[in-house]
Amino acid sequence: MRAHEAGALHGDIGNRGPAWLRTPVDVNALVPQLWPRHVARGPAGALTVAGLDVRDLAAEFGTAAYVLDEDDLRGRCREFRAAFPDADVYYAGKAFLCRAVVRMIAEEGLFLDVCTGGELATALSAGMPPERIGFHGNNKSVAELTRAVDAGVGRIIVDSFTEIDRLSELARERGVRPKVLVRVTVGVEAHTHEFIATAHEDQKFGFSLAGGAAATAAFRILDEDVLELRGLHSHIGSQIFDASGFEVSARRVLALQAQIRDARGVELPELDLGGGFGIAYTTQDDPASPHELAKRLRKIVDGECAAENLAVPHLSVEPGRAIVGPAVFTLYEVGTVKDVDGLRTYVSVDGGMSDNIRTALYDASYSATLANRASSTVPMLARVVGKHCESGDIVVKDEFLPADVQPGDLLAVPGTGAYCRSMASNYNHVPRPSVVAVRDGHARVIVRRETEDDLLALDVG
Repeated sequence: MRAHEAGALHGDIGNRGPAWLRTPVDVNALVPQLWPRHVARGPAGALTVAGLDVRDLAAEFGTAAYVLDEDDLRGRCREFRAAFPDADVYYAGKAFLCRAVVRMIAEEGLFLDVCTGGELATALSAGMPPERIGFHGNNKSVAELTRAVDAGVGRIIVDSFTEIDRLSELARERGVRPKVLVRVTVGVEAHTHEFIATAHEDQKFGFSLAGGAAATAAFRILDEDVLELRGLHSHIGSQIFDASGFEVSARRVLALQAQIRDARGVELPELDLGGGFGIAYTTQDDPASPHELAKRLRKIVDGECAAENLAVPHLSVEPGRAIVGPAVFTLYEVGTVKDVDGLRTYVSVDGGMSDNIRTALYDASYSATLANRASSTVPMLARVVGKHCESGDIVVKDEFLPADVQPGDLLAVPGTGAYCRSMASNYNHVPRPSVVAVRDGHARVIVRRETEDDLLALDVG
């Protein structure tokens, strides 16, 4: 399906694109894979989520707002747990983290991956058992490592020789033996944006496999016998749909496992293949289910272990976007509608790049729909933009919207659970939106809206 209500149009096409882009579409239809599972259209055409009308949510909580379908998020947690029953599923907190989400994923039996002291503080303050936390990061400070060690964090994923030295010194001082994984840079070019591909050689993360640094790091940890080396870790990127990258990564990491066994007589008991599983932002995206992912990854690992005569290690995976991304949409109010000389219609909303930087940063594609009513007018090809003083302030590059969209209407943009709130800013001194969780006909704020007082409170000049 190419012409559709919710997106997948690319480029600066305006009214000059191919005829199918100007084909009338049903602007009231919802494409299920793009939306939280409990979103529907009510009798008047307004979106509902878990039984609540978005018009009521906008009136009570204001816009822009991130709306979280809590049962959708919890359901995705359970699906990953069921798909990987013999593995540890770490929710990647960088996708979106707050104390309420920490409690949700903990209640659903997941582990948690953090990558800064702030994320660790959030996890601990929400009651996440420290032994179920993995601590990532390419530049962990001594203070961050100290807090992790003192808290009893379950796994620390070491990323540099400097970090090994820092952590070893802390371990000696405290008489403890932290469990660690070595992050391996496997040289895989994931089919994703340059800035979110994380396993090719020319980047900041991990120890190079090809250059021998990964083996050296593992041997140092084993020989010094201060830290407990549990296994190896690899993460090849984000928004990945093709399993071939994971196959190459697993083959190379397990070859290193065999090298370590042959050199030191030790078979490392764990293997973390990371995350990066893609989701649907437009109808052109076709993500695999957790069960499909598990089947593919298990087949890859079993095959490579057999080839290397290795025992199959205990697996870990790190879905973040795949759990929270589809469970959230952003609700905006339209402020202005502007036709520019018949070239394009710009629909401006009360948010933008401060609450979703991904379009500007990664050239990401999103979808949108009129959320407060149905429309019978002819669709128009529009661009949804924000309120910021920046020409690149684009939320949705190209989308069919009703020709009668007007100031005061509500627009909803799906797939905004991952990285949108996490990467939000106060550009142009715009306060960041609230996060509203909805479940069983009830709504609650889990991250409150910032105010101008919040902004001024930090300004001490």
